[in-house]
Amino acid sequence: MKLTVVGCSGSAPGPRSAASSYLVEHDGFRLLLDLGNGAFGALQALADPDAIDAIFLSHLHADHCLDVAPFVVWHRYSGRASKERVPLYAPVAAERRLALAYDADGDGITDVFDFVPVGPGSFALGPFEVSLARTAHPIECYAIRLAVDGRSLVYTGDTGPSERVVELARGADVLLAEAAHPPGPGLPAGLHLTGREAGEHAAAAGVGRLLLTHVPAWVDEIGQLFAASAVFSETELVRSGATYEI
Repeated sequence: MKLTVVGCSGSAPGPRSAASSYLVEHDGFRLLLDLGNGAFGALQALADPDAIDAIFLSHLHADHCLDVAPFVVWHRYSGRASKERVPLYAPVAAERRLALAYDADGDGITDVFDFVPVGPGSFALGPFEVSLARTAHPIECYAIRLAVDGRSLVYTGDTGPSERVVELARGADVLLAEAAHPPGPGLPAGLHLTGREAGEHAAAAGVGRLLLTHVPAWVDEIGQLFAASAVFSETELVRSGATYEI
């Protein structure tokens, strides 16, 4: 399983990265986790959009889903698409939300995507065994675990501290975890993790490695890395374009 960071800036695109998007590949199958604003441009430098076999959206905040709109434009008008519909796994009501993001009239985009609503549980997706858990976030959001050939990757999506996410990540080889909140008092609950909380989740789940992502451009990313590393030593800060073998 190979993980490539398409975009990793939290809450909005930053000066060095698009918003959240991650490409996971195994045995020729390409799964895109999230497609936040700015990510479609970065994706084209890494993979042919027509080679994407499926898309999973953790939730429907703009920094995780908005570049579905340029994906539709490319698919319809580039002349390079196979015209086969792309399976798109997302929370209920994604079809309406994304149609409105593409066009003010909300005209359907089912010529491009085959929408598959998701919820907590497990299912097969290409070569992957997938498990989902609801996270601690203001809107419906799912962390995802991908397992294949004895290896496993867990991506938190957006979440505040969550025992469900810890259980989903139990024993995973890699935890790709958001760390959007800076340390400090008065942080809103059920929204994001601090760097230290991401490290605590990795330690509690007994994962092999922690990859920190989704740090907003206005938050000290090195501080987030140090805070996570203080409680979980096998921690790295991801960069746009970086690849990881899992």
